[in-house]
Formats: sequence, structure tokens, C-alpha cells
Amino acid sequence: MRDLTDDIPPLLSGAPRTTEFRKLRKRIIRETRAAIEQYGMAEPGARWLVCLSGGKDSYTLLAALTELKWRGLLPVELLACNLDQGQPGFPSTVLPEFLARMQVPHRIEYQDTYSIVTDKIPQGRTFCALCSRLRRGILYRIAREEGCSAVVLGHHRDDILETFFLNLFHGGRLATMPPRLVNEDGDLFVHRPLAFVAEADCEAFAQAMDYPIIPCDLCGSQDGLQRQQVKALLDDWEARSPGRRQVMFRALMNTRPSHLLDPALFDFAGLDRRIEFSANPERQTPPR
Repeated sequence: MRDLTDDIPPLLSGAPRTTEFRKLRKRIIRETRAAIEQYGMAEPGARWLVCLSGGKDSYTLLAALTELKWRGLLPVELLACNLDQGQPGFPSTVLPEFLARMQVPHRIEYQDTYSIVTDKIPQGRTFCALCSRLRRGILYRIAREEGCSAVVLGHHRDDILETFFLNLFHGGRLATMPPRLVNEDGDLFVHRPLAFVAEADCEAFAQAMDYPIIPCDLCGSQDGLQRQQVKALLDDWEARSPGRRQVMFRALMNTRPSHLLDPALFDFAGLDRRIEFSANPERQTPPR
């Protein structure tokens, strides 16, 4: 297994040499590797389409996967992909130039989904659902064309938590983004290797590496989004009780169907009351 020396991929070069950054990098790599292993994402010889939006999360994802592959811990081929959705003012040259300079295999795809979204969504409604659906369909097509078995996304721990509470508050269900799933057509995996990584760590890493961050002006320009409200709520909880996010995230990995209310997950009707009596009648007590 390699260590960070002079012989490193350009994407990983120029990292700060501070102790704080080294701890940050090691934490991100450790947590990314843990998610990949725990959810069985890595298939030797597979090809992954790594989706790069130009945001802090996707840069962190690409860097973490690149380092794991470089260290010999990720036996897959990586292809970075950016989808230019035709947003006005989008700096279309930034990512192609960056990826070429970093010697990262990549594909840039232009599809004007911006016009579709702004045309179909009434004023005052949020764009995210339709935008995401259109984007996902295009990425699936690209993955098939490129011979990829998985579409790899940069959703992190906080995205997963926020989605859980959005479903809880607005969807009436206990559900969130899974670390790994199969698409509806059954021919592609969707992986989220940053599932254990905190958003704050992604931001600190991308800023320290001085990656050229591109904001999402489409949905980022809208006020009052439900996700923004949930994020503010989680921020408030975290400020009042540091570590609350991590505790809640662990709860998503420690579910007890018998202590919830979904009869599809647990056979409540089939419960059988079994009382074993002691030989001593005075000690015949029912179970707790």
C-alpha cells in the first residue's frame, strides 16, 4: 500500500502539510473505504461513472476514490463525468480544463435540462425533483454508453440525514438515500461512497485543496426550500448538542422492525405468547 510521496496523481498533489489536514484526509479516506466495504460496492474490474458537479462534495468524492485506487484499495476503473445542464452563466470551461490538467479520464456531456425545468415548474415551486430526475436519466444513459456498471454520487452523511427527515416530515415514511441500490431498470448500481463522511469535512477538504468550486445556481437561487429548513433544524440541534448528527446517523444503521409499526416488516399478527412455568408455582411469573 502506497503512502503519500512525490509519486502521486496530480489531483492529490499540493495538499497542505499540516497535521490538521492530514487527520482530515485520513478520516475521509477511512470513512469512504468503510462505506465501500460495508455495503459491498467494489467489484474487481468494474468501471464506475463518477459524477462531478463541480461542488465540494463531488470533488471530495473524486479525490477519495482516486487515492483509494492509487493505493491499490479500490480495484475499479474511474471515469469522471460532468453534465452541463445549460444553466445561464455556468462556467463550462472550468471542469474540462481542470480534469485535463489533473489527468483524470473524463466525459463532459451537454444537455439543456435548465430550459425544461424552468418551463415545466410553476413559479414559486422548487426545481429539485424534476432537475434530479432528468439528470439521473442522462447519467444512466452515459453509464451504459461508457460500459460502466455503477453511477457514483457524492451524497454525504448530512444529505442522507436531511433526506430522512424530509421523508419523515413531508413524505410520511421512514426512508432515505441508501448507500447502494439498483436502478429501476435493474442494469446499474448507484453508489454513495461518502455515506459516512460529514459535509463539513467535504467542505474543509475541497477548500484546503483549492479545487475550483462551482455553485449550483439553479436550485441554490431558490429560497424556502424544505431541505434548507431541515438543514437549519439539524444545525440548531448540533449546536445545542454537539455530535447529535452522528448519533442520529447511527440510528439509521440500527433499526428494530419489531419496535416500529410497519406490519410489512414485522409479523405483529403472528406473535405467539409463550410462558414457561417454573417447577415452583410461587415463581410462576409472566415474561416482561
